[in-house]
Amino acid sequence: MSATLSLQQLTEQLDALEAEAAAAIGQAADEAALEDLRVGLLGKKGRLSVVLGAMGRLPGDERPLVGQRANVLKEQLQGLLKERLDEVKRAAMAERLERERIDVTAPCRYVPPGHRHPLMATIEEIVDIFTGLGYRVAEGPEVESDHYNFTALNIPEHHPARDMQDTFYLGDGHLLRTHTSPVQIRHLEANPPPVRIVAPGRVYRRDAVDATHSPVFHQVEVLALDEGLDFSHLRGTVTTFLQQFFGDLPVRFRASYFPFTEPSAEVDVQWRGRWLEVMGCGMVDPAVLEGLGIDPERWSGFAAGLGVERFCMVRHGIDDIRRLYTSDLRFLEQF
Repeated sequence: MSATLSLQQLTEQLDALEAEAAAAIGQAADEAALEDLRVGLLGKKGRLSVVLGAMGRLPGDERPLVGQRANVLKEQLQGLLKERLDEVKRAAMAERLERERIDVTAPCRYVPPGHRHPLMATIEEIVDIFTGLGYRVAEGPEVESDHYNFTALNIPEHHPARDMQDTFYLGDGHLLRTHTSPVQIRHLEANPPPVRIVAPGRVYRRDAVDATHSPVFHQVEVLALDEGLDFSHLRGTVTTFLQQFFGDLPVRFRASYFPFTEPSAEVDVQWRGRWLEVMGCGMVDPAVLEGLGIDPERWSGFAAGLGVERFCMVRHGIDDIRRLYTSDLRFLEQF
């Protein structure tokens, strides 16, 4: 400021500031721009503060006149800033409401409800029946070692039973499991008897694809191990399960062979006028228990296994297992 600064000059500066500030505030487009203007006009280093800083060069009797004019201008600018801020906020809200407006008169878009896949529904029903009988659900990895999938189940190398369960080998002694029976071994290693478990899961075998075979399918295994269990407990459990699933149908047991059970049996139900094989079962072979360090003289048990696809196809009258894996909505919507 000049050393000869006069009252008129300061008054003219305040008048110019008022006009310029009013125009700038009126053109501010958003809250950020208004905040920048507030700081530039009214802040400690703002234009109004600069004018007030020069007031000390005026004679003492003129200073109150400039101070009064500056205070009036400050209140005017604060009022203009607040008024414009309210306008900007209202405009922003109106724009947002218009942008997000929902036409409640528009027709709705139909989204068809989802369905449980028949395989998943069948697994859940089977598991529900066994949990209702006091069994716990146990799970295990689909990529297994040769030990858990075969050897620990009394199927040593070169055993003929391995030919019936040819699978996909991954190297380093690992393979895709051919049944969910390895879950039983893993569970018994970590949990001493008594145990009662049901083990559902996906399994793999090198089967050619046709109406009744698939290289990928699902099994549910059941294991009960306790003191004093015998074949009558196995028969009663399996019969109760089958009658709950299929209804009050005749059930028969036929002698069979499985490497990890002795004696072993296959189970049929009389379905639509004919006997239909639905599962295999048997008493746990003592050699399997000895391999786990379990005393077969004290503990005995039974195991049973079933193919979920077979149960699902019988329940719903499905004639081809491939229908369960094609993801054809025309087929799936029937369930």
